[in-house]
Amino acid sequence: QVQLVESGGGSVQAGGSLRLSCAASGYTYSSYCMGWFRQAPGKEREGVAAITSGGGRTYYADSVKGRFTISRDNAKNTLSLQMDSLKPEDSAMYYCASYNSASCLSAFRAYAVNHWGQGTQVTVSS
Repeated sequence: QVQLVESGGGSVQAGGSLRLSCAASGYTYSSYCMGWFRQAPGKEREGVAAITSGGGRTYYADSVKGRFTISRDNAKNTLSLQMDSLKPEDSAMYYCASYNSASCLSAFRAYAVNHWGQGTQVTVSS
């Protein structure tokens, strides 16, 4: 049974940092592109960052480029998202996602996601 379990969310003031983690189990984690999505109330779910199966390439939404860093540890089956210089508009539920291929050619496309985590809340106050 595939499981993606996020942790690390919380409340922080603008300009602060948080680190999200995702623990994967039940499948060959190292074979798939992984990513993070977020969804704020009343808005569509949007892709934030993605990383290829081997970790060699990363992709970021323009809104987080230069502030967020995605990484993975295939030995530990974990995915991380380091979020710095947080802004109130970063407030959302953040979801870990496992895509349906090793590459991230469909990064940020929800239809290309095979498995979702349950989400972790991030709240940034001004």
